[in-house]
Amino acid sequence: MLLRAPGPVEDRPLRPEELADPVPGPGEILVAVTVCGICRTDLHVVEGELPLVRAPLVPGHQVVGRVAGRGPEATRFQEGDRVGIAWLRQTCGACLYCATDRENLCDRARFTGYHADGGYAEFAVVDEDYAYPIPSGFPDAQAAPLLCAGIIGYRALRLSGVRPRGRLGMYGFGSSAHVTIQIARARGMEVYVCTREPSHRELATSLGAAWAGDLHEPMPRRVEGTILFAPAGELVPVALRNLAPGGTLACAGIYMTPIPAIDYGAELFQERAIRSVTANTRADGQELLAEAARVPVRVQTMEFPLEVANEALELLKRGAITGTGVLLTEEGSRV
Repeated sequence: MLLRAPGPVEDRPLRPEELADPVPGPGEILVAVTVCGICRTDLHVVEGELPLVRAPLVPGHQVVGRVAGRGPEATRFQEGDRVGIAWLRQTCGACLYCATDRENLCDRARFTGYHADGGYAEFAVVDEDYAYPIPSGFPDAQAAPLLCAGIIGYRALRLSGVRPRGRLGMYGFGSSAHVTIQIARARGMEVYVCTREPSHRELATSLGAAWAGDLHEPMPRRVEGTILFAPAGELVPVALRNLAPGGTLACAGIYMTPIPAIDYGAELFQERAIRSVTANTRADGQELLAEAARVPVRVQTMEFPLEVANEALELLKRGAITGTGVLLTEEGSRV
């Protein structure tokens, strides 16, 4: 599904096109895609809220498939191995950030489905060093959302600073949140959720939320840390008011609408902090997949054929997907 120019998903900017199969270069693997998760970042790319850095482009960065070929010097995986491709696909390996375990901040980082073609296709290529072996306990459709929704939620949870058995707040309860709450509950955290959709509040409660309310409802207690999953800047002051002294608000999105003025005394004073979450490191992905397998995390999915990617993204835009949406190739439909 190819994007030649951004536009509203209602106008169907993604078009099915036949392309030559990509050829893996040195150190790369060719992946026969079975499943690609849909993500709000894909929506931002398709609709132009994130400016295109290349066109045409195949979006998608939560990819699961099997190794179908190897380029020269690629030895990490064997043909037939199940692997995942995530958002982070390349870093320079030499800058200060790469040298201090912060490769997510590398100035020369490149991302799947943004700088290079992604997983809204039957085949994709990736440097083998940036691919993930998928734990055996996850079917393909459940594994795919872990590769961004899971990883970013995992990083946001860590940056929120909430200790085991502490109190965690969440704003928005889509794909990432419904994975993250399972990690948080396994760590004994008490979780409060604010989200606009009644079906999302029901899912949050079923997954162990101590309380679930609307976006502007006050939480029953102040929390030690909060994750803002919704790309809505107007919720930043709202979330800060529900934050205990010394707490941290972790903003998990790659894009956010403008943040209104913050009342320093009422909302930020007493050492409250705001942190953004920028991409992920490969270590984040490895740790998330291991912990998700131990919990074990169970992902609620809505499955769509690849060719209806526009319609699936439109449902995501309207908040009409409960859990996470995934696109299946013809091969994925047979798995």
